[in-house]
Amino acid sequence: SHQAFKGALMSSYWCSGKGDVIEDWCRCDLNAFDENGLPNCSPLPPPVLRLSPNVEPSSTVVSLEWLDVQPAIGTKVSDYVLQHKKVDEYTDTDLYTGESLSFADDLLSGLATSCVAAGRSHGDVPETSLYSVIFKCLEPDGLYKFTLYAVDTRGRHSELSTVTLRTACPLVDDSKAEEIADKIYNLYNGYTSGKEQQTAYNTLMEVSASMLFRVQHHYNSHYEKFGDFVWRSEDELGPRKAHLILRRLEKVSSHCSTLLRSAYIQSRTETMPYLFCRSEEVRPPGVVWYSILKDTKVTCEEKMVSMLRNTYGESKGR
Repeated sequence: SHQAFKGALMSSYWCSGKGDVIEDWCRCDLNAFDENGLPNCSPLPPPVLRLSPNVEPSSTVVSLEWLDVQPAIGTKVSDYVLQHKKVDEYTDTDLYTGESLSFADDLLSGLATSCVAAGRSHGDVPETSLYSVIFKCLEPDGLYKFTLYAVDTRGRHSELSTVTLRTACPLVDDSKAEEIADKIYNLYNGYTSGKEQQTAYNTLMEVSASMLFRVQHHYNSHYEKFGDFVWRSEDELGPRKAHLILRRLEKVSSHCSTLLRSAYIQSRTETMPYLFCRSEEVRPPGVVWYSILKDTKVTCEEKMVSMLRNTYGESKGR
């Protein structure tokens, strides 16, 4: 009876009391199947997606990680599926599912592009239980939604885990912006020939919206007594050309435009060590292959990831 008691205890702990523990899996009772006919006595817990604590998001790079949810007994995780999409705050976000990536089939198999890769960030967690993905080609100042779910060897899906974040503001080269502001002032100053007007127009249309914002900031902080940037541009270039330039400033979000009003902006490059990982096994193409992810042989190599950042301040930094 001790054996039966132990069996019932194990069954209630690992198999929701609706099946028997056999070695390291659950054999479900006949009444423990879901509406798709899949055995559901061993729960498949949802993974918890989070930002990697040691890789702060930059304007284009984000690293996410999660702990393996496979229990010691019961269900076996065969894959994790990660979806990501750029979200527009003003539209219904659930209509568009975004791009879907299988951790086992896409990322570990090396289908990963230079923009998305499976890896591990350096941490204290034992290597086997922490999974990580790095996205390297996101748009600056974009709102992104990432969702993750686990798939078990029987094809069941766990519930979703979601992270929504905004990437950092676009990079600006502040000394370049100051140079352009000086150049524009010199072009606008005195009698302006048609050629000079065209040069000013071309220069202002070629820079990014964030740089244009910063050019305006420097122009006004140095030369406002000669008329502010908007007024001078309309006067020198005419309303139509000035409008084409100035409406580009509307592209800058209110969050970034606040930062772009800082007295000083500096750019720095950080390099982060990151372990990029691939599986050594080749899965046969076209076969639904529910192997156990934990058993996949993976090799990782350390590479450096460059991350460019702006730092904003009211006084000149180091």
